[in-house]
Amino acid sequence: MTLIKSISGIRGTIGGEVGDNLTPIDAVIFASAYGMWIKQQRNKEHYRVVVGRDARISGEMIQNLVMNTLVGLGIHVIDLGLSTTPTVEIAVPMEHADGGIILTASHNPKQWNALKLLNAKGEFLSGAEGAKILEIAESNSMTFSEVDNLGKITKNQAYIDLHIDAVLNLELVNQKAIEEVGFKVVVDGVNSTGGIAIPLLLERLGIHVVKLYCEPTGHFPHNPEPLKEHLTDLSQAVVKEKADLGIVVDPDVDRLAFIDEKGEMFGEEYTLVACADYVLSKTPGNTVSNMSSTRALKDITEKYGGSYQASAVGEVNVVALMKETHAVIGGEGNGGIIYPESHYGRDALVGVALFLSLLAEKHMNVSALRASYPSYFMSKKKIELTPDLDADAILKQMEVKYAHGTLTTIDGVKIDLANSWVHLRKSNTEPIIRVYTEAPTQQEADALANRIMDEIKSVS
Repeated sequence: MTLIKSISGIRGTIGGEVGDNLTPIDAVIFASAYGMWIKQQRNKEHYRVVVGRDARISGEMIQNLVMNTLVGLGIHVIDLGLSTTPTVEIAVPMEHADGGIILTASHNPKQWNALKLLNAKGEFLSGAEGAKILEIAESNSMTFSEVDNLGKITKNQAYIDLHIDAVLNLELVNQKAIEEVGFKVVVDGVNSTGGIAIPLLLERLGIHVVKLYCEPTGHFPHNPEPLKEHLTDLSQAVVKEKADLGIVVDPDVDRLAFIDEKGEMFGEEYTLVACADYVLSKTPGNTVSNMSSTRALKDITEKYGGSYQASAVGEVNVVALMKETHAVIGGEGNGGIIYPESHYGRDALVGVALFLSLLAEKHMNVSALRASYPSYFMSKKKIELTPDLDADAILKQMEVKYAHGTLTTIDGVKIDLANSWVHLRKSNTEPIIRVYTEAPTQQEADALANRIMDEIKSVS
């Protein structure tokens, strides 16, 4: 069982001992620290925080603990109930709230949950802000409100519909072209809130929707990370239904992947490439992704005369560099689309609408679209961390070993080779070292990853 405290929030497994896992006590302490931080930002009479959750089994319990902790601090809560991460993000500024909390552990299995924290813009906190909340939590210096000054909880379950309205109102979303094609789409909602939001969006676009695992029970039918090895049922359903494509999202709906009409993966990395292709064709400009993302985005950006830059891994880092470079689109290679015309957060609903607009305007099927892009292949592996493994020492040893090459060390160690690269970094969300590689063929990417894994084992 595990508890991970970081500048991006607190994440852990449910149950077990206080301080070692995400127990009710830990949830209350961290929610208290966040509430105290909110009140430190501005001196005002009333404070408001938006709270929503994915469909995890533990979600209702954790949400009630968090909301009532905020109430105890005199903070009013807007309760979205079952929602998505991007929906909470857009709700914060729409509600003129002081912040937001999403109860979700993203792609982690069902025993995990987390508190993801937002600022008044509906964006993830900066490193300094997150560090301050950790400091407050460690100091245990919280002051709660007296009985006449308690906060109140107001339910608002309209925001998924409001989110869909906002997506359809984006200038580049070609609703007419999508409706004219009459797509048939299979949706895998991994029994979380994507099973609510994505079908509603598609139906508004005039699409015939076939639902697969769209009941928000929190009992994930497969590993919830949208990778090829977890999507056998979706691939088979697309072929069986003779659908135009399949769509899968993670439990909190900020990651997006597609299956083509043949039941093959479009490629999680290429979700952003395709959406960027569409946006850049209409509004040329700069792009940003993180260091672990495919170089195909750089190729597409330069094709349209723009400039590409890579940030450290983490949505907050991508967003910061996007703002600095005035990027017109960006995101992460894990299927996270950040489109500033909507908001500065990964949003699968925005990604779906942009991708379908591209597909409809190009009059081509999904496999042909994928074949039109530069081909790179990635291997994504991980090394489980144990108490006797010093991750920082391992990364330092690999940095020394490859010191003669082209290295980037702003986030772990990235080694750029002649026609490939490898990125080694500690995960922010799991006790692992991630080992990502990219090469011209899958065999080369896998071989490079295996070689690096063997080298790490030899030095650890």
